Amino acid sequence: MSELNEASQVVESYPLSTLRHSVAHLMASAVGKLFPNVQYGFGPSIEHGFYYDFDLEEPLTDKDLKRIEKEMRKMAKRAPDLVRTEVNREQARGRLAGQIYKLEALELIPEDETLTFWGHGEWEDLCEGPHIDRLDRPFHFKLLNLAGAYWRGSEKNPMLQRIYGTAFWTAEELEAHLQFLEDVKQRDHRKLGTDLDLFSNHAEAGSGFVFWHPNLGVVRRQIEEFWWELHSKGGYKPVYTPHISREALFAVSGHLENYADMMYAPMDLDELPYRAKPMNCPGHILIYKNRGRSYRELPLRWAELGTVYRYERSGVLHGMLRVRGFTQDDAHVFCTPEQLSDEIAKVCGLVDTILTAFGFKYTAYLATRPAENTIGEDDVWERATEALKEAAAKQNLDLVLDEGGGAFYGPKIDYKIKDALGREWQNSTIQCDFNLPERFDLTYTAPDGERKRPIMVHRAILGSLERFVGVLIEHYGGKFPVWLAPDQVALIPIREEQADACLALAARMEDLGIRVDAKVAPTHMNKRIKEAQQHQVPFMLIVGEREVEEGTVAVRRRGTREQEVVPFDDFLAMLIRLRDERSDELV
Repeated sequence: MSELNEASQVVESYPLSTLRHSVAHLMASAVGKLFPNVQYGFGPSIEHGFYYDFDLEEPLTDKDLKRIEKEMRKMAKRAPDLVRTEVNREQARGRLAGQIYKLEALELIPEDETLTFWGHGEWEDLCEGPHIDRLDRPFHFKLLNLAGAYWRGSEKNPMLQRIYGTAFWTAEELEAHLQFLEDVKQRDHRKLGTDLDLFSNHAEAGSGFVFWHPNLGVVRRQIEEFWWELHSKGGYKPVYTPHISREALFAVSGHLENYADMMYAPMDLDELPYRAKPMNCPGHILIYKNRGRSYRELPLRWAELGTVYRYERSGVLHGMLRVRGFTQDDAHVFCTPEQLSDEIAKVCGLVDTILTAFGFKYTAYLATRPAENTIGEDDVWERATEALKEAAAKQNLDLVLDEGGGAFYGPKIDYKIKDALGREWQNSTIQCDFNLPERFDLTYTAPDGERKRPIMVHRAILGSLERFVGVLIEHYGGKFPVWLAPDQVALIPIREEQADACLALAARMEDLGIRVDAKVAPTHMNKRIKEAQQHQVPFMLIVGEREVEEGTVAVRRRGTREQEVVPFDDFLAMLIRLRDERSDELV
């Protein structure tokens, strides 16, 4: 039987996650063989592979990964059978003698739960499984990288060494995944952030805070202008709220009750505790409460690009994607029950317009009430959930159920965008909230003169600007479309004699709002071309004696060597069209 046919049959019996969990065990046994004094942590399968945590006397290196891989292949042949054994608690303690982390894990298992060990050869592990039956099955694996990980995810616990790996049934699948990982590496926004001088993080300013450099500042400004343009057309008005507020405000909103572990410690001002805001909604509510409201004013649509602060553990901070201070494209709609469905439908339409402008496809999820730590009555949650479903139907938006994924104050529609590599990212959200208007006693005067409660819709489309732009960098691979590119054009004279002509063309383009870099410094032309290529400028215009005489430019698009000589005015018209249409066409 061929390897491919045998692998196909095995796949029908065992999910890929089962294979990966088994290979994690194989790796752990090889580490134990090479490093006899190892202390074992956990070793689960994960979305794209597996990992295992170890406490070792010396730090591992990439060379060690090759040694471990070699030992794994030997052990798979030497002791292929995976055996499951049931034991009582006393037997389990005996088998785990000397393994401090495993003994701790044992105590976390409920008394009435069956205890099982899985092993091959002389090695075994406390594990509920499942596993494949034999380690000499035809499969392919690769150990990928090393990382640090706190035991049980707590910074109060020892730091362990984590080995990541992946496994597939066929060599072709493994090779495709390794190529995917290489593509991810090349598109890593942290690498591109350095290469293209986009942003930085600074330990002396504190972990988890992003410094936007001028190049990325241009990108952000274009995104913000686009965002405000659409929101103004949609009837939104800008508001601005303070970065800190009295702690009592967040007690009323429920953030102290449900979100305290994500909030920064209080600061004392005038002998009263204040907090950095984790969300913008309490500030918008105070604006609403500033005076009486009538049904004639509703709906009220208020938007703010508001910076918020949330504590994230240092181990999960990641460039622009996971930070402690970020700007939300926050907006809140205050409306009557009769207006709710239409207002949510309009937000759904706005989400579609914005996400598709950046070339993203998306999936929308209906996130319902979590099992615990929520506020509000059941009937309120049901009304909110039905309103979201009705609004989605008006926009022909299919919803995938996310049971229990709602916020503590209401259900929501979450959008996950798919990038150029097929990865999903959580960004946009629409949240229907009957609870905060109740907590803050928000009212409006109805047509009959009665005081009634408005409904509040929380929504963010980009989500966090930091996270969205970090994803965008990787989505484009640093090659921003014309409308977003920090420099849209590089002007390069062939000889010094054409420098003045280039400066004149640059002045014309700058008058039209085009971002242009006139590279007229006295260096070799090829060096200037290389600089423009490295900075991912969409267009290079090469200008020589002939081009000056004829009013043309030699156009070289990003990523190509070919040049096309065209009249300068024709190029200008094409560039302005791409910019004004905000085309996501990558040149």
